[in-house]
Amino acid sequence: MSASTIFTTSNFSSFHLPLNSHNRIPPQKHHLLNSPRLCKEIWGKNGAISTKHLQLHKFEKGRSQLKKLCCHSSLNTEQNPQEPVFENEVSSEDDKNGGEGGEERDWTSSILLSGLYAGLLYYVFILAPNQTPSTDTYFVKKLLNVIGDDGFRMNEVLVALWYIMGLFPLVYSMLLLPSARSEKGSLPVWPFLVLSFFLGAYGLIPYFILWKPPPPPVDETEIKSWPLNFLESKVTAGITLAAGLGLIVYAGLSNGDVWKEFHLYFRSSRFIHAMSIDFLLLSTFAPFWVYNDMTARKWYDRGSWLLPVSLLPVVGPAVYILLRPSLSAMPALTNQSTPEE
Repeated sequence: MSASTIFTTSNFSSFHLPLNSHNRIPPQKHHLLNSPRLCKEIWGKNGAISTKHLQLHKFEKGRSQLKKLCCHSSLNTEQNPQEPVFENEVSSEDDKNGGEGGEERDWTSSILLSGLYAGLLYYVFILAPNQTPSTDTYFVKKLLNVIGDDGFRMNEVLVALWYIMGLFPLVYSMLLLPSARSEKGSLPVWPFLVLSFFLGAYGLIPYFILWKPPPPPVDETEIKSWPLNFLESKVTAGITLAAGLGLIVYAGLSNGDVWKEFHLYFRSSRFIHAMSIDFLLLSTFAPFWVYNDMTARKWYDRGSWLLPVSLLPVVGPAVYILLRPSLSAMPALTNQSTPEE
């Protein structure tokens, strides 16, 4: 069996553990539930659960939890003829609840992000300044080199921002693949990453809304093939860091008149206004995805100091990507399940 790497991830959704002490099993009674004798007493001869024991422990998922404890305990060494039936019943109950052991997804973050996205689109298309549409078209053509040298000098800050927005999708590709992929069979991330090269954060936020961790395992063969071999390369990370740092220095060294001119463009141009908001959004979301990737690689203890650094646009996440451990250097884990303790 080929080895594969399994990710653990932090995410917008979190597990909601029952806070009510009545829903928990007292520690001193764990050994009783693991007792083969008590299992027989609970289930009886015909496999019917005792109401007395169900009420005693008051599980949130009483019947299925008792089945799991009695049938799968590492301390229960006696053969139970009903065990295959119990396993099937537990699996079917979990499948009915979404295949996650009855845990329902917390949609709070998705709802908040949806509201943010709707408000953002409304602002950009309805409320944002749009006093110079013809100038916007000219700027886009100049930045794409559709119009050659015509004597007009482009604003240095605008040029730096344009190229930084071209680096951000690459940075996000290195952060989201593979540690932020949705669980197997769910929404793929790559279409949104492709969109981000054209729309920036406006193309990525829908994936953030629909993201459903944990990510599927990554095979060693996948690590060595495109695109992971390119995105995991330290050469790619180093070039991205150098380019981002150079662009920021280029814009930072511009004189005050250049910045005043850019501010004037920001107040009148929808194109520059929307691109500036895009820059702020991608810079704001980056630390979360750095944290997600860091915990997935089990590197938080050593790399937590990079979280404040990741607040620096482009450069911060690029520094993390350059220093993080590669997937091939991580211990390969198999998909085999370990016995419960």
